[in-house]
Amino acid sequence: MSHVGVPRGTVRKRRSLALLTTGVLTIPVLAGCSSGGEDTARGVPQDIAPAARETVADGSTATWAVDALPATFNAFQADADSATTRITGALLPTLFPMDRTGQPKLNPDYLESAKVIEREPRQVVLYKLNQQAVWSDGREIGAPDFVAQWRALRGKDSAFWTARNSGYERIEKIERGADDLQVRVTFSKPYADWRSLFSPLYPKEITGSPDAFNDGARTTLKTTAGPFVLKSMSKSKGTVTLARNPRWWGDKAKLDTLVFRAVAAKDRTRALTDGTVDIADIDAAGADRITLARRDRGSNGQPLNHGPGSEITPAQALRSWAQAHGSDEDAAEIAQAAREKNRKAVVAYATEQKALRDFAVRKSLEPAYTQLALNGESGPLADDRVRRAVARALDRQELAQAVLGPLGLPAKPLGSHLALAGQPGYKDGSGALGEQNTKEAQALLADAGWTRGGAAEPPKDTKAGSEAEKKGGKDDEAEAEKKTAGEAEEDKDATSEKTEKTEKTEKDGKKAEEDSAEDSAAERKKADQAADRNSEDSAASRDEGLYIVGDDNKPGAPARATVGSASAVHVLAPARTAAAQGNVLLRQAGVLGENGAVAATDKQAGGAAGAYAPVGTAAPAPAAAKGQLGKDGKTLTLRFVLPSGPGSQSLRSVGDKIAVMLEKIGVGTEITKVPDESYFKDHIASGAYDLALYSWPATAYPATDGRPIYAKPEPATDGSLLVEQNYTRVGTDHIDQLFDKAAGELDEKAARELMKQADARIWAAAGSIPLFQRPQLVAVDKKLANVGAFGFAAPRYQDIGFKNRQAAGSPADRKK
Repeated sequence: MSHVGVPRGTVRKRRSLALLTTGVLTIPVLAGCSSGGEDTARGVPQDIAPAARETVADGSTATWAVDALPATFNAFQADADSATTRITGALLPTLFPMDRTGQPKLNPDYLESAKVIEREPRQVVLYKLNQQAVWSDGREIGAPDFVAQWRALRGKDSAFWTARNSGYERIEKIERGADDLQVRVTFSKPYADWRSLFSPLYPKEITGSPDAFNDGARTTLKTTAGPFVLKSMSKSKGTVTLARNPRWWGDKAKLDTLVFRAVAAKDRTRALTDGTVDIADIDAAGADRITLARRDRGSNGQPLNHGPGSEITPAQALRSWAQAHGSDEDAAEIAQAAREKNRKAVVAYATEQKALRDFAVRKSLEPAYTQLALNGESGPLADDRVRRAVARALDRQELAQAVLGPLGLPAKPLGSHLALAGQPGYKDGSGALGEQNTKEAQALLADAGWTRGGAAEPPKDTKAGSEAEKKGGKDDEAEAEKKTAGEAEEDKDATSEKTEKTEKTEKDGKKAEEDSAEDSAAERKKADQAADRNSEDSAASRDEGLYIVGDDNKPGAPARATVGSASAVHVLAPARTAAAQGNVLLRQAGVLGENGAVAATDKQAGGAAGAYAPVGTAAPAPAAAKGQLGKDGKTLTLRFVLPSGPGSQSLRSVGDKIAVMLEKIGVGTEITKVPDESYFKDHIASGAYDLALYSWPATAYPATDGRPIYAKPEPATDGSLLVEQNYTRVGTDHIDQLFDKAAGELDEKAARELMKQADARIWAAAGSIPLFQRPQLVAVDKKLANVGAFGFAAPRYQDIGFKNRQAAGSPADRKK
């Protein structure tokens, strides 16, 4: 998802990790935001070549590509990543894994039952453990393991370096039940998402002491309780090797060995063709090559109309031959060298294509979505009218089609921040914001004071907080929110909105007085700091270039102040999935990298507005000619930060399209490409952006996992801002209250209704605009079963294997 600074909240396996990661719906008109029933949109089914266990051979080895070796095997630490989640899923108990519909489902390998047995005076959950469940050292899984994990994660002992404690802090006590196989958990206050706890469950030897928790589980797991055990990890080979668990009491693992190998996204195709891996997430280009390889099966091994040299016309080929055999010796030597180089490339490509015929592309939609984030902390986007204008300028259907259409996946814009299509509780809440409408977007900007001639006007002597006066915008938001709430809630909502407006007016007034008191030296210092940050970004990606869409600022012009400051923000340690998001989000970001959509090459001079230009390329036409809006002598230009790495072409392609859409309403975008490794940590988490694209994973527990992402940032005692995972810095007290109520609501239907109300308000606040669910493309050896694009569901590692004995063994095995 990934990618990230982390919150005190939780982001567990929620949505198939968002950083280190990279279907099929009809395309309906965006639904309104009434408080009615759930949408009937279906999720995209998983694609894993399902096979009955009796048809899967026993034995052999399969190798699965991951982006990098896991930074830690402790899933509750801030630097846990998608490799951590994937590997620990085969080693440790997950009590309620997600099923195909994105719901938590009791895992009978570990539990006979688990349910709420008391609600008053305290909520009590009774776990009845599988009588055969034991750790790999032979000790039975029991209450001591639950107690140790609770004490480590509840947040009362700072010696435990944990990224999250959501839910654990609500536990009052844990006791042994009627016998050793029963665990009785009593909560101090109701907790609806109790099923999210104790997954993965670690043995007490790891969670029982800070040293073991902090350091002991980073590089090894001596005691496990899954279908596999950890055999070894080799940093030199870049592999983690799992072996069949001899003490496993469930269905016996079909594979003898499961290897996870670190393979960079750019090296995936070669790894597949040389037999290094059997399973790998791939990008659209890789999927195309596999499709073409299978199409060319009857062509005597020669690629048809693709690959090196395929673009050469007969006339060009004849001219090349003539030059290679001509009387000009120097020209002939050059031509011969070029022809030999091309010949070798053709042979190598044909060999790779022949090997790729052994693979199939499994595709679905990843349980994660890509959003456009609008930083509302400062600058033009601090005004909610400007944010809503930006949001309403977007053609989300066009963006979804651009990413999903070329992959053969039905495209539909996502309608919720808190559930994906196919999950219980999914409802399209985008009606609270409104559909794409250029005229209304322009009207919102005009209401906020941004006009065609505003850039030419001399600065007015106004207080800094004046543009945050949002009477018209707030009225619009209140009206939109009324669409989303039931009639019984209207009075409450109106009262709450009035309270929020009053509080915000007081805060804005106070801020305006403080801002007006700042002297010019402080302003210059702020601008210098912003210039330094811009300079660093430019240096990091100087070969990529930068220009402003719809503006004519030249290199060397005064730097526009960047949004936010790393020194002024406290980013709490990321939740489990969020941490992975920082490292892997770039490759999995739905439009990022390998599972993104159509690859796009950077545009050159003369390309569409919003494209990238190399250093030295002339900037676009002046702002006046472009019709860019302005106010008080300043143009309306937003800093759009995107990653620059080779795996992020798709993300940048989406960014280009968004820039063009915004230019149509007079909003300029200053596109800056930054190194992938610093994209999230140094820009998104620190707030150094106006617009950005990144992803969040799906969750079965929106009240728990969604709160830190959308919680209203709060000032710390030192004046900094506590943002948890809300990197847009946009939130309201009412949204927080709805999350809190849902987290304590044990009636599932009532909790879902509260989440729908929260989602509608998040839409209305326009800090986060969901675009589409990310595509999931996985290359898998055709002889492997029960593995591929899993969608929502967690893998059943014990069922993965080769379909029959004759085919058993990976390509690498067959070469031995």
